[in-house]
Amino acid sequence: MSGFILAIDQGTTSSRAIVFDQAMKVAGVGQKEFAQHFPASGWVEHDPEEIWDSVVSTCKTALKKAGKDAADIAAIGITNQRETIVIWDKVSGKPIHNAIVWQDRRTAPLCAKLKKQGLEPRFTKKTGLLLDPYFSGTKIAWLLDHVKGARKRAERGELLAGTIDSFLIWRLTGGKVHATDATNASRTLVYNIEKNAWDVELLDILRIPAVMLPEVKDCAADFGVTQKSLFGAEIPILGVAGDQQAATIGQACFEPGMMKSTYGTGCFAILNTGSDIVRSKNRLLTTIAYRLDGKTTYALEGSIFVAGAAVQWLRDGIKVIGRAEHSGELAAKADDTQHVYLVPAFVGLGAPHWDAEARGAIYGLTRNTGPEEFARAALESVAYQTRDLLDAMRKDWKTGNGKTVLRVDGGMVASDWTMQRLADILDAPVDRPTVLETTALGAAWLAGSRAGVWPKAKEFSKAWALNRQFTPQMEPKLRAAKLKGWHDAVRRTLSPN
Repeated sequence: MSGFILAIDQGTTSSRAIVFDQAMKVAGVGQKEFAQHFPASGWVEHDPEEIWDSVVSTCKTALKKAGKDAADIAAIGITNQRETIVIWDKVSGKPIHNAIVWQDRRTAPLCAKLKKQGLEPRFTKKTGLLLDPYFSGTKIAWLLDHVKGARKRAERGELLAGTIDSFLIWRLTGGKVHATDATNASRTLVYNIEKNAWDVELLDILRIPAVMLPEVKDCAADFGVTQKSLFGAEIPILGVAGDQQAATIGQACFEPGMMKSTYGTGCFAILNTGSDIVRSKNRLLTTIAYRLDGKTTYALEGSIFVAGAAVQWLRDGIKVIGRAEHSGELAAKADDTQHVYLVPAFVGLGAPHWDAEARGAIYGLTRNTGPEEFARAALESVAYQTRDLLDAMRKDWKTGNGKTVLRVDGGMVASDWTMQRLADILDAPVDRPTVLETTALGAAWLAGSRAGVWPKAKEFSKAWALNRQFTPQMEPKLRAAKLKGWHDAVRRTLSPN
């Protein structure tokens, strides 16, 4: 059997498809952006049909660039933007409304109502999540309440609901399979992560008919085969995981204590806690890292809303720097006698603060503060926020010796200065891999290992290659002073409530 694997990486702003060869190297790539729709303040939608078209076209492009036909592909792996939800007609496959995107905030009133009723502890205990519009469950409830006739049709079994992976699987298989994986299910607010099943009580609270929801499978499982008419031959779909979990797998974080952090517009950090369901006391999320061979591995997750976006703001917003990729070079030239802190709470602060009302602030400005100091403050803010997450994770889950392996990916990790400062502030090693396509690679590994053409987890871990390890170089006294200044800045920035 061919060892080529096709990974579908369906993201928030674009869809990508990557063909990996037998050596797990990239052989061909297709990418296509699609429109973002903002029908009201705080609302974000996607056209599911446009997503579908982009996925099909990028798959064909990737196959062509790799010089391969569908018959050469052993399996497909899918990774997707998490929490984004679609409801579609069970017979025609036509969506009843645009997809509601994970960033969408329209269900904030419903979340507030449920909190007021004292229901958040119940949701958190069963799902590991907080009552926030970020997650999928309240989005489904909103669609059923606001699309004419939707609730009655759903109760009659005429409608299906799912995250983007489910919608793609249903379309790819010609409506033969309605399924998702455990990682995507764990982000819906209605999936019991301990029992590994849809939770009847939570479904009742949100008035979501269980008949709408997909079958939940392992991350590496049989999700059906693609229609021959799509690519010229049937291809088995054998792997599925939400994007952050797929990146965790792609980074080979298979052992408890291993942590991956993705630095893009924001930052998502996931710490493998093994078979332990760790109930966070520090407002982190408890989630499923992956489920393989019926065995569930859990994780703690923390979200930083603004990481690379802080550098983009310096470039595009206040035009302090010319090019984002030069931020590290500028930061290296900053005046060490100045102590400038940027708290990038442009859209509030994420974990562990979860302060939606906080807004960005800069402290320590002098007449001598210039682009170099602004650049350093922006990049250091990412390191400080990551340290806050790591400290919260260590409080929630005792690793024994407190040591953590951090593997990083995303656009920001190309900056050596940023990664060195991250290691300095964390007081822990930071490992940057050779292959940065970790999200797609994770989905590809799930499919390839299931197909029997790629190695199992232990051998795959050995194939993970280090580009560079950054080790702490900063004096402890200086680190402590910097962290004290950061915590003071955050305290001043948090909202009064």
